[in-house]
Amino acid sequence: MTAQRYILEKLNELRDFAPTQFQGDIEQEIVRLVLSKKFRKYSANEILIQHIKDAVHESVSKNEPISLTFLHGAYKLWQLDEAPETDWAELFSLMYYTKWLKPICEIYKPGVWLDFYVDDTIIKRIDNLTQTEIDDYLKSYNKTMKFLSQYQPKNLRMTITTTSSKLGGEAKLDNLIDENLANTEMPILNDAQRNMVELNVRLKPNQSDDPMWREKVLRLHNSYMQIKRTGHYAYGEKNKILVFTQPLASGMFVAVGSTKNSIMKFWIGVGALRTKNDTLEMTILSQNQLENVDFDWQNVTISGLDGKNFQKVRVLK
Repeated sequence: MTAQRYILEKLNELRDFAPTQFQGDIEQEIVRLVLSKKFRKYSANEILIQHIKDAVHESVSKNEPISLTFLHGAYKLWQLDEAPETDWAELFSLMYYTKWLKPICEIYKPGVWLDFYVDDTIIKRIDNLTQTEIDDYLKSYNKTMKFLSQYQPKNLRMTITTTSSKLGGEAKLDNLIDENLANTEMPILNDAQRNMVELNVRLKPNQSDDPMWREKVLRLHNSYMQIKRTGHYAYGEKNKILVFTQPLASGMFVAVGSTKNSIMKFWIGVGALRTKNDTLEMTILSQNQLENVDFDWQNVTISGLDGKNFQKVRVLK
């Protein structure tokens, strides 16, 4: 099977939409579907489960869409050739989330709202990316969403919201971060944190001369996160269910990965296909994985899916 045929087949499968008059406890069924083990990669604790029940009840009682909020950065990892635009990783993950949420849309007419709440302003300060790179990523992300919308249920809405737009704007947010630095401890990094900082930061001239540069980057990040968590968007809202690829320390996120076989953060990876039996399957590779796999490129031409990263796709050998 060619890559193009496989991708088109998977896109068209999303169009199979069968609205159903559900007979039973609609709230209980929606909770079950949100927590479906077919998509959820990690267990959910009792506090999270109760929050999901409460959030679903809040939305259903008001006849509003089920509200899910996915947190991530407004950037493509600068070390990738695909940067600064989206690639197959974003499209494959959006297709995967569509497949996850479509059964809810079929039984609940108000549908689902999946909002991607993305860090923008802080990325310039901690990763040294430019505003142009962030804007290019968000523009291409919106184009990818718009392309996919023709295959999605009409009552599934996907949007992008920047944190700066909800935290007072760039200038105010920068001031808040700076003011909060005095109350933010200098962290002691473990290996995972050190690797994370080194992966994401594009060093400025002489930045690495400071032996504490990694700690200072993470301190700035932590100062920002304290402000973000005290905001009234996403965090602490009764009707919002938080989503991520992997579990986070709070335990209050539904960890659904990024594809059926990957928990890789799609914005710091690339999308690829791998052979499975007589067909293919979608996956997302980290930069390290990318350097250690063999693959062939296959050309792809899909109407409406343009951009420099959608003309060919890696197929793993």
